[in-house]
Amino acid sequence: MEVAFLRGVAIGFAIAAPIGPVGILCIRKALADGRLAAIVAGLGAALADAIFGAVVGLGLTAVSAFLAHHEVAFKLVGGAFMLILGARTWRAAAISVENGENGPGMWRDFLSTFIITITNPATILGVMGVFAAIGTSSRPTGLAQAWLLVGGIFLGSVLWWLVLSTTASAARTRLTPDRMRLFNHISATVLIGFAIVVLGSLVIPGFF
Repeated sequence: MEVAFLRGVAIGFAIAAPIGPVGILCIRKALADGRLAAIVAGLGAALADAIFGAVVGLGLTAVSAFLAHHEVAFKLVGGAFMLILGARTWRAAAISVENGENGPGMWRDFLSTFIITITNPATILGVMGVFAAIGTSSRPTGLAQAWLLVGGIFLGSVLWWLVLSTTASAARTRLTPDRMRLFNHISATVLIGFAIVVLGSLVIPGFF
């Protein structure tokens, strides 16, 4: 059983590690609001990773079929959401690094990263790819192993967000308002770019 848990941790870490729109958001939260705000934002993505891990790891074909059947709707929601976030980020004023962490906005950040991850078809494809790379032995053989695997995936994803948040927040003291404004613009450009790619795939097959 311990093997299933450790395998889940490895899968969760591998799924979360690629820097995408959620990674950009978490880095921005770490720089603007501190490590705790970034970790809470990362937990939203970790929860979505665990859900997808459960779908693939437990062989829930009905759920997989539902996700595939509604891929267009998921892309539309996810792309539009990232586009809105990108526009809001671009308009955001530079935040003083001396301010305290933004507690009231943490739930919003949690939901934002959860929505982006759960509506991203690439996430479940990444989960499937990691499982395929590990082999059929990664699938649990009982209910206890299944819970250990899913818990491990969640913990592995959380570990990555802890690493990323801690690393990004270490640079917080060197930020100036002008640098924060520049990073806001860079983050917004990246988020809007991801949104264009996702929404563009709805018009041009194979675009994403």
